[in-house]
Amino acid sequence: MPSADERPTLEVGRIVKAHGLRGQVIVDLWTDRSERLAPGTELITDRGPIVVVAAAAHQDRYIVTFDLIQSREDAEQWRGVVLSAPRIDDEDVIWIDQLFDAEVYDAHGVLHGIVVDVESNPASDILVLDSGALVPLTFVTNVDANVRVDVDVPEGLFE
Repeated sequence: MPSADERPTLEVGRIVKAHGLRGQVIVDLWTDRSERLAPGTELITDRGPIVVVAAAAHQDRYIVTFDLIQSREDAEQWRGVVLSAPRIDDEDVIWIDQLFDAEVYDAHGVLHGIVVDVESNPASDILVLDSGALVPLTFVTNVDANVRVDVDVPEGLFE
């Protein structure tokens, strides 16, 4: 298993704006893994690593204290900075980067195309195949990273 430093990094959020006078910031977290903001967590930015000191949910975002941001003036300088982190090893999660270039087969073993894009959709992200077919991610049953994706789709989806 690769170490945390060897795993691919994923964008997990962005610093939106300063909050208060003591260097706290509002973070828009793009992942459903709130542990990304647990105290002691190191996040990666284009300015180098930054460590979470404290975080609390606030409306649909988070108020976060980071080790390197000590004042409102500091916080203003971090506005818009994207936060990244190593991918979490979780066998139950399908990672978007594992889908690209994979061949998509239905439950009967028929090849329907190669994944060329993944479109964000509120109900379910959608696999875009080179054949033009669109397959909701909810129908994915198995993923062999960047090689093969098996799907079990309703009758007529590929017609």
